Amino acid sequence: MNKKRNIRIALAGNPNSGKSTLFNALTGLNQKVGNYPGITVEKRVGRCNINEDYDADIIDLPGTYSIFPKSIDERITQQVLCDQLNDLQPDIAIVIADATNLRRSLLLLSQLIDMKKKTILALNMVDLALRRGIIVDVGLLSSKLGIEVVAINARNREGIDNLKSKIPYVIQNNSDQDFLDIKTVFPNIIDAANEWNNNSNDYTSFLLLCRQDLNCETKNRIGLDGLYNKFNFVPERAQAKEIVRRYKKIDEIVHQCTREGNPKGKHLLTKKIDNILMHPVLGYFIFLSILFLIFQAVFSWSEYPMEIIDSLFTTISDWVSSVLPSGMLNDLIVKGVLAGLAGIMIFIPQIAFLFAFIVLLEDTGYMARVSFITDKFLKKVGLNGRSVIPLLSGIACAVPAIMSARTIPGWKERLITIMVTPLMSCAARLPVYILIISVMISEEAAIGPFNLQGLIMMSFYLIGFLATILSAFVFKHILKSKKRSYYIMELPSYKIPDWKTVLYTIFEKLKVFIFDAGKVIVMISIILWALSSYGPKKEFQKIEAKWEHHQDANLHIASEKLEASYAGILGKSIEPIIKPLGFDWKIGIALITSFAAREVFVGTMSTIYSVQDGGSIYSVRERLLNVRNSETGQMFFTPAVSISLMLFYAFAMQCMSTLAIVYRETNRWKWPIIQFVYMGCLAYISSFIAFQLLS
Repeated sequence: MNKKRNIRIALAGNPNSGKSTLFNALTGLNQKVGNYPGITVEKRVGRCNINEDYDADIIDLPGTYSIFPKSIDERITQQVLCDQLNDLQPDIAIVIADATNLRRSLLLLSQLIDMKKKTILALNMVDLALRRGIIVDVGLLSSKLGIEVVAINARNREGIDNLKSKIPYVIQNNSDQDFLDIKTVFPNIIDAANEWNNNSNDYTSFLLLCRQDLNCETKNRIGLDGLYNKFNFVPERAQAKEIVRRYKKIDEIVHQCTREGNPKGKHLLTKKIDNILMHPVLGYFIFLSILFLIFQAVFSWSEYPMEIIDSLFTTISDWVSSVLPSGMLNDLIVKGVLAGLAGIMIFIPQIAFLFAFIVLLEDTGYMARVSFITDKFLKKVGLNGRSVIPLLSGIACAVPAIMSARTIPGWKERLITIMVTPLMSCAARLPVYILIISVMISEEAAIGPFNLQGLIMMSFYLIGFLATILSAFVFKHILKSKKRSYYIMELPSYKIPDWKTVLYTIFEKLKVFIFDAGKVIVMISIILWALSSYGPKKEFQKIEAKWEHHQDANLHIASEKLEASYAGILGKSIEPIIKPLGFDWKIGIALITSFAAREVFVGTMSTIYSVQDGGSIYSVRERLLNVRNSETGQMFFTPAVSISLMLFYAFAMQCMSTLAIVYRETNRWKWPIIQFVYMGCLAYISSFIAFQLLS
């Protein structure tokens, strides 16, 4: 049997062209996520069986409109396609084009053709084009371009087998056809550049002249300056001239290969929907209404699966507690590991629903409309229109949201976006909100048909957004920049969500949440159990002697030992600082441990009260409901304490990963330090005011 050959395929194309959907169609669950070498930009690579002779590694590249990058993400695509990342050099590039906007999609393709890259054009969304009355002659388009063109519907997996069948043919054959003869545009300098660089490809020499060859050494740059002076060549002007010439030929090809009929009803309906969703006043109201419904659903739909998970962990804890002999190992597993795991696993349903709604809004095309209607408003507070996507992404996680700010070309707008994005309530805050709200408000509480827990949840997300806007406005007047930035955006077509892509995305996000956050939470839970279970030996002996013959000795001993433990000593040391906020030393421990990740708060509270209750097994919510104020004897988690605590977590920078990414993106410690200080002050002051007013 012949050994199968392994090839590397790069998926390239404009944003919103369907690259990720095609990637999922080709790879399924056989994919992994990482970072490009030395860079925090996310990379997705998957395996795909092409036929009996070929297997392929599929690389999903960041979206770009041309080989000339305007942002850091686009530069990654350029480096891969130009063979400047040696371990990611593709054998073939599949360019995904939106059939509803063929003209814009062909620019990148034409540049790859002239670079002599083995290329296939995957013409996606043909069904949407037909609804708009756009008919593409695929055969004629293939002839005009001189490459293989395949019509596909990535969402419905139509045309995928045909696309895969073209890959072996393209791999085995070369095409010498040029799309644009660059010598006709710059006749003399191209020959000089070929001779100087010992190169036979005219277009790669042109890219070198435009300083797009990142491997160019300093001495070669000196040589380039000589060519510039001799031929009066200005790279920026040359790029603009080349693109104009390309679009002139692209327009001719599109005109010859497409014809427009009468748009079908769905396209006309799209315009009517946009008139409503993008209305300057009604659009905001609709967006807030959608957010409101999402948070109502997050609470109501996840109630039953959360009860199942809670019961499962209670049963497991009971079983382990009864099977293992009493002692340190029993306490470690039940009060350390299982208590920490239960504190995070119980929130998986709500986090899954939140991610599902976010992905659905993006996949249908609605998120782009939200970006459009909020653009003018955000400019007034110092943010660029491109800031909308990072801010909305911050609802899921601040780390990728800050990384996505790389698409913002202006330094000032990008820095402001980075500095304020962590104020958007992320998924890591969700377990904290859910826990405290469930303690403060009963599940049955409602205002009319609306769940009161969902209303409070939405209000804290709006508080985070308001704080983001106000902080951006302050930074606008602090940071100075003379450069102006512009926001140009194409609205994608409305689409029925690709359910497999939605499920893949939810699966990836939950996997990161469970394994990345879970590892930290379990580790801290074990450390915290040790700190909470051990302390000065003499103090522990005094406590045991004090309650030796008491009826409820175990309960009193467990409570006083926790206070005298190393964790108790740590919490007591910061209690004077946090007491004006309504917090006690136990919450102080949680504030310290949750700096690793905000969601650690839940596991910490679970572990602390698991240690304190003398071995009883309750859910963390039930434990907090039973906590009493040592001075008044009343319920500790009153509305004043609960709101103060949620405000603190809404504003405080308690995420080491976010600070690390801010340092990585700005390349200076100055900005993460400023971010940590201003968010900490905002958290303390707001919590102080809330507690003093409500108590």
